Amino acid sequence: MPRSPLVLAALASAAVPGLVVSGARRAGVEDGVGEEVDAAVVADDAGAEWVVRAPVDAGSGLLLEQEGALLRRLRALEPDALPFAVPDPAGSAALKGGGRAVVHRRLPGRPLHPGDLHPGPGLSSSLGTALGRLHDLPASLAEEVGLPGYTAEEHRERRLVELDRAASTGQVPPGLLSRWEKATEDVGRWRFSPCLLHGDLTPERVLADGRDVTGVVEWGEARVGDPADDLAWVAVGADTDALDTVLEAYAVARHEQPDRHLPVRAQLSGEVALVRWLLHGVRTDDASVVDDAVQMLRDLDSDVGGEAL
Repeated sequence: MPRSPLVLAALASAAVPGLVVSGARRAGVEDGVGEEVDAAVVADDAGAEWVVRAPVDAGSGLLLEQEGALLRRLRALEPDALPFAVPDPAGSAALKGGGRAVVHRRLPGRPLHPGDLHPGPGLSSSLGTALGRLHDLPASLAEEVGLPGYTAEEHRERRLVELDRAASTGQVPPGLLSRWEKATEDVGRWRFSPCLLHGDLTPERVLADGRDVTGVVEWGEARVGDPADDLAWVAVGADTDALDTVLEAYAVARHEQPDRHLPVRAQLSGEVALVRWLLHGVRTDDASVVDDAVQMLRDLDSDVGGEAL
């Protein structure tokens, strides 16, 4: 059973000396918090808000530990290394049965939805710059805290395995499978330099104030891999001209020129995210998730199923 906001508020009080809780609510997707943790947004007596997260199993506990180690390294960088804020772990509290609940101040900003992006200066440029600066950080930051890393070929092989699993469900339209397999089997499109990734970007995890990216949260899936994965949610959700602005600003922010197949792999990664949702539903035996994924796959197939990437 999920921990209640009141239980999580008590953990926050134990984790942060002097924190006086005046209210608490359950955190949701709009707060950038994933389903792999119990989470609440806690208000203190000064009106500030804090996010408290507690693992639900050993796996999510390990992700929180690794995330905390990475965040400490990111916050130790030069002040101008990143043009956005990341969570500052303020404390942790031991949990009965193992693991620790972690607490950080809630970052300012609202979720950045791809539909909010427009061509030209402003939010699109800010997002491209933010991702470019992130991907230019030393990959050793991830390696030092034990985060996974994959070469270009290893990443391509993992994608092929993912597609094989999707095909085995019998729920993916053949046109989509063919589209994805052709793009993945084309080795020439998979020549890139792996870099440090956030690894799980969604609109709720990128915060903005209307013109600039202000913060990025939920770093538990960070790794070294294909930069296209961090651009996937934009590639499938933004207007074409807005995406061009993002990519132009991204290229300017990178010291190493991005490979020319980056946009195609980003589109592929965004589409294959539907497969991950399907496989999650199959793995957890959740018929509603499976039905939702199947419908989205059918909709995508009707739009692009017969076209090559």
